[in-house]
Amino acid sequence: MNRNEALRILGLDDEASIEDVKIAYKETVQILHPDRFASNKKLQNRATEQFKNLQEAYEFLMKNAGKANGKKDGFSYRSGSHGQSDMLEARLAGISAARVQLVAQRDAFSDSRRNGLLMTVGGAIVGFLLRRIPAIAAIASACAVWGIVDAISATNNIRSLDDRLSELNKEKMKILAELEDLD
Repeated sequence: MNRNEALRILGLDDEASIEDVKIAYKETVQILHPDRFASNKKLQNRATEQFKNLQEAYEFLMKNAGKANGKKDGFSYRSGSHGQSDMLEARLAGISAARVQLVAQRDAFSDSRRNGLLMTVGGAIVGFLLRRIPAIAAIASACAVWGIVDAISATNNIRSLDDRLSELNKEKMKILAELEDLD
């Protein structure tokens, strides 16, 4: 990867400053984070690839920031622990954005689970009360089964989102410890 390719991935031109790179990275992380597409595996896979390219471009620009001549590249570079600190701060911002998305998805799946349980109970009650009318009892039974399947599926999704949130919290703690070590 070269500088021009990295800037293109971030949607920036040659005149971009290091601050422009940081801002573009933070904004693009919020748009492309794979966890936003947890409900669609195909989109999640595409987002994962683009997210990897985004991270690689950002890390390339940050790593090479201290080595380049600021006037030549249009960057006003900072080297040493400031560059690493900035990179860690950007990673924290990405974790924070991912966490917001995961919590929103978990809340949506919690609503879906609640609706599934209500559908199960409602279908069972209607099916029992109207068991003498076979067509309605069959529809009510189908709703109850559908509700069970929906509740189980939502519970599994909530569990996997909770696992991912736990991983993000561990990564956040690790980054915070690294930032403390830099100070």
